[in-house]
Amino acid sequence: MLFCQLRHHRVTQRRNWILSFIAIVSFFTISPILAAETKDIKDIDITLAVDRQLQKDEGVPAHLIDARTKDGIVTLSGPVENLLARERAAEIAATVKGVRSVINLIDVLSIIRTDAQIRTDVEHALLDDPATDLFDVKVNVQNGKVMLTGMVDSWQEEQLCVLVAKGVIGVKAVKSKIEVSQKSRRPDDEIKAEIERRLAYDVWVDEALIDIKVLGGNVILSGTAGSLAEKTRAFRSAWVAGVTSVEDKDLVVDWSRSRELRRTTENYPMKSDKEIKQAIKEAFFYDPRISPFKLAVSVENGVVALNGQVNNLKAKRVAEQDANNTVGVWLVRNHIKVRPDIGPHSSPKPDVDAELAKKIRLALLRNPYTHQHEIGVTVNNHLVMLDGTVNSNLAKTKAEDVVSAVRGVAAVTNNLRVMKTWTPKDDWEIKKNIEDELWWSPFVDEDDVAITVTDGTVTLIGVVDSLRERRVATENAYEGGAKHVRNELKVRYGPEALRP
Repeated sequence: MLFCQLRHHRVTQRRNWILSFIAIVSFFTISPILAAETKDIKDIDITLAVDRQLQKDEGVPAHLIDARTKDGIVTLSGPVENLLARERAAEIAATVKGVRSVINLIDVLSIIRTDAQIRTDVEHALLDDPATDLFDVKVNVQNGKVMLTGMVDSWQEEQLCVLVAKGVIGVKAVKSKIEVSQKSRRPDDEIKAEIERRLAYDVWVDEALIDIKVLGGNVILSGTAGSLAEKTRAFRSAWVAGVTSVEDKDLVVDWSRSRELRRTTENYPMKSDKEIKQAIKEAFFYDPRISPFKLAVSVENGVVALNGQVNNLKAKRVAEQDANNTVGVWLVRNHIKVRPDIGPHSSPKPDVDAELAKKIRLALLRNPYTHQHEIGVTVNNHLVMLDGTVNSNLAKTKAEDVVSAVRGVAAVTNNLRVMKTWTPKDDWEIKKNIEDELWWSPFVDEDDVAITVTDGTVTLIGVVDSLRERRVATENAYEGGAKHVRNELKVRYGPEALRP
């Protein structure tokens, strides 16, 4: 579940979902054309593709991770220093074409911390997060493994608590025994209709080959998904109100069948503004970071305007992300205001800013991707400025993300400098790398994209089906080594200005 990055912020954002430095020389000997002709991809080719994706990602120690594949099932093993890196490796593998499942045997060999230290930090993380601070959740830790207990109102709230706990340094695993309260039962046909709508409006899911059955609140997904990442996304979307369980073992991953569907049917019907607005509102309802707030959504010709007020920056950012992940949305204008719950203070404003700066520094020290960096934090009237040097674009983006989820932060100016810069390559090498990126991506039809490279600047020409494919193609180009990308791709089922 994937879901952000990296030479530019655009590539980093995707690698929370689709993640990706060095190309393996032997990989160039693989023939993707042969695999395409047979519709079957050899296990060794999948293994090399997964290795290549891991090596390019700044968030996992690829030199320590081994991958092997049998019948499309990838097994990952080796040591990493934090739980987020372990899960990130599995998410990367899930975005490789032909991967049907991932067995994650990676060991977390985190820095040595006592269970008491970890428990304290997890509790603080849950309390400092504006979306989880009111949940009735208790934390127990044994040998670095966290157990969460308590009760929340939805599966999404439970998952958010798990995610927050995983983001604490020293945590080796998180197990949830949080109970989800069922407020009321819903008719099965009503549940099914809502799941169908959610899948139909998710830009990362092609719902036409997915079948849904609901029996007494138990959801059974079957059919075909184009990638393991898509299957995971469908599973998460199926957790609507009234659902007690979701089973997806009969939802098989078959990239070739999904590709054939996209080529032979108009799988991207245009949505009305009214339909888009309703889909966004439903996405907000199921997102615990946004559901507490009353946000206004307006849509005109696929252009979305978000208005209203939230009490934390993370909610504003997530609202825009949720809208962008909705089918039919071409552009999001985010006018949401962040108004932290300040309340009456007896302390002078400088003391309030100093206290917020302290909370931010502690949050950065808790996070596995930012704790080792010396990041300067300055706060002025709830505006946070970050300064210093980090070793990757991922660390820069993670720092901003961590800060945005601290209660009291209204805006962030990210002045962090990244030590790494673009590494010059021959144009032919960049083109080859991008072709490989496009071929192995389950989200783009590589036959639709023509590539030219001049002095590191990549131009993409052709016609793709969706705006999602157009955006992913840009990210693939950067991941392949482009210095700059000119995306001139037209979109069959996209905004009028981009249609062929």
